Amino acid sequence: MKSVYSDVAYSYIRKRILNGEFPPGQGLPTEVLAKQIGVSRAPVRDALRLLEADGLVRIRARQGASVKEMTAKEFREVCDLRLALECYAAGLAAQNRTAADLRDIRAPLDAMAKLTEETIAADKDVKWSNELARDDVRFHLAIIAAAHSELMQREILRLHLVNRVVALPSGEGQPTPSKVERNRRMRFVLSVHESIYQAIARGDAPAARMAMEGHLRELMESSLRALSRQESGRIVDDLTMT
Repeated sequence: MKSVYSDVAYSYIRKRILNGEFPPGQGLPTEVLAKQIGVSRAPVRDALRLLEADGLVRIRARQGASVKEMTAKEFREVCDLRLALECYAAGLAAQNRTAADLRDIRAPLDAMAKLTEETIAADKDVKWSNELARDDVRFHLAIIAAAHSELMQREILRLHLVNRVVALPSGEGQPTPSKVERNRRMRFVLSVHESIYQAIARGDAPAARMAMEGHLRELMESSLRALSRQESGRIVDDLTMT
């Protein structure tokens, strides 16, 4: 039976996976975690099983638990599921949204616009990545909520978590873009989000699905390219060490 200590262990491990303290592939030994958290091993085992169900942890017989790693193929399958569900959710949001839902979607979009203009207007590079990422997540979550489908919402949130753990930052390994390129990219991303909002606001489900698909597909392809580069690098390292 799950106890309050299991909840404590679950929250502790989950938080550290999501903030990168426990990166993909890192082992999660039960005894060590129990000492860190200050609980017995049983609640930690319960928490790890829950995290395995969430898709964040992998448990293997005789090897124990570790933060889940994904091959490019596995990650593409997760991306395909998220693409299908989140695009459908955007269409449902266009059909089901209320005035309050539209305000909830508009708020993070306005915050993104403000941060984008502040960054572009700055005389030197100002990194707003954390704030923009936060508002971007709020934007997507508000759309999912506006679909008014609890089952779909739970599954998309689970896929978001898996995506966040295993996806590499887009552009990883690429040269740092110039300020002009960065500004162009930021304005483009903002315009895509605005297109999604406008389609939902006018109740145009096909347009909302299409705008969301274009946005997500670009992001996912970028992450897949980065993951493939990392995977190729590991293969080269393994060959050179043998």
